[in-house]
Amino acid sequence: MKINTKSKNTANTFGKPRLLILGCGDVGMRLLPLLRDRFRIFAVTTQLSRQEELRAAGAVPVIANLDEPATLARLARLSSHIVHLAPPQSAGATDKRTRNLTAILPDHATLVYVSTSGVYGDCGGEWVDETRTVQPHNPRATRRVDAEKVLRAWARRSQSRLSILRVPGIYADDRLPVDRLKKGSPALLPEDDVYTNHIHAEDLAQIIALALFRAQPCRIYHAVDDSDMKMGAYFDAVADALSLPRPPRLSREKLQHEVSPMMLSFMSESRRLANQRIKAELGVRLRYATVEQALSHLNKVSDEN
Repeated sequence: MKINTKSKNTANTFGKPRLLILGCGDVGMRLLPLLRDRFRIFAVTTQLSRQEELRAAGAVPVIANLDEPATLARLARLSSHIVHLAPPQSAGATDKRTRNLTAILPDHATLVYVSTSGVYGDCGGEWVDETRTVQPHNPRATRRVDAEKVLRAWARRSQSRLSILRVPGIYADDRLPVDRLKKGSPALLPEDDVYTNHIHAEDLAQIIALALFRAQPCRIYHAVDDSDMKMGAYFDAVADALSLPRPPRLSREKLQHEVSPMMLSFMSESRRLANQRIKAELGVRLRYATVEQALSHLNKVSDEN
């Protein structure tokens, strides 16, 4: 399937099928140009101030809040195609937002859920495919596992098509660890370092769009690029591309006193995600196959300007 990114005028808008996007932030905004020619898109937001931005991007804004079930009635039966980008709430063992959402979703729908690769926990640097048993090591990942279970139960009950995208670290030209590098925050010594995984935000948007049309029912996909690198190597590559100092390297014992508990949790999980399934089943062709390729493109654009 070729995704047309060229916008057209809005003639025949009301003859298009509807698509509902929940959590229409950076990735959702990148998704809109890929799908607005195929769907009449409704984007849920909690912020009145975002309505004009969403309209300008080709979506119909809908004010609702997944934390407030009473506001969700207007979403019921609004669309049979849904992209769920909203993260769980920040505390608890269950994803209450996803539970509130499934209470109003229609039967026989198609839903793409953007989850996290954190559901696997620490895999000791092993290569991981989509059949790996989940073993979350922190509350954030535990809530994501709960969301996946809730959505699977909804899909079976409602005879709907669900696809789950497990996503690693998202980056883009404007989503790089610049502040971290400028602050001189440390990274792990190579012998203590963890393997990390990446996807460019533009490629993630493409994968979501393809999943709407091509994903198999109740199927899990790794939305990840071809990079095979450790976290410190990623920071070094970004630093070199932006002419910033590389981060200092510390042992794990010393680093735990220098970084936040959240960052330490990221630096305690090592895995490498296989991505053959998105290529074989969704037909994904990555625009930025590796982090190095994306950073090289960034430097080329900078030189041209």
